[in-house]
Amino acid sequence: MTKEQLRAELEQQARNFVERDGGEVVMYAAQRKPDRQPWRKKPSLLDEAFQAEVQKITSQRDVEP
Repeated sequence: MTKEQLRAELEQQARNFVERDGGEVVMYAAQRKPDRQPWRKKPSLLDEAFQAEVQKITSQRDVEP
């Protein structure tokens, strides 16, 4: 089944639904795609602890003669 045949079949089904069954077909506008945001990893507790240790070591190294 091609896209055109599928579209025609769906249009026919919608017409039958409205005419025969007295139904209502509501068309909604397509929703906008969300903006692409750069992926950022949220640091875990281990990552934060590691960074704190690195900063502590570098500050100790700077203080020592």
